Amino acid sequence: MSSAMAVLNGTFSPHGMDPWMWEWGFSLGWLFLFMIAAFWIAVILAIIFWIRWLVISTARKGRGLKTEDSAFEILRMRYAKGEIDKEEFEQKKKDLGY
Repeated sequence: MSSAMAVLNGTFSPHGMDPWMWEWGFSLGWLFLFMIAAFWIAVILAIIFWIRWLVISTARKGRGLKTEDSAFEILRMRYAKGEIDKEEFEQKKKDLGY
């Protein structure tokens, strides 16, 4: 086979090596393997944390009480039990933004 045909076929190698090894050789092969593995590990961990966040946020919404609502519910229960009077209840309700 002539050298021109070898170039066109992609089999030409001036040093007897594979064309993919001309510049890098094996010196950075392990580094690239590590980088690819680290990338996929990061992608998998990101997916796991995203699913965990979705499950936790959905569970919180399922309970029906937000942090602000629970503070108001506590205030209402204290008023219902008689621990605070109407004036204090109204003042704290304003403080909570209701």
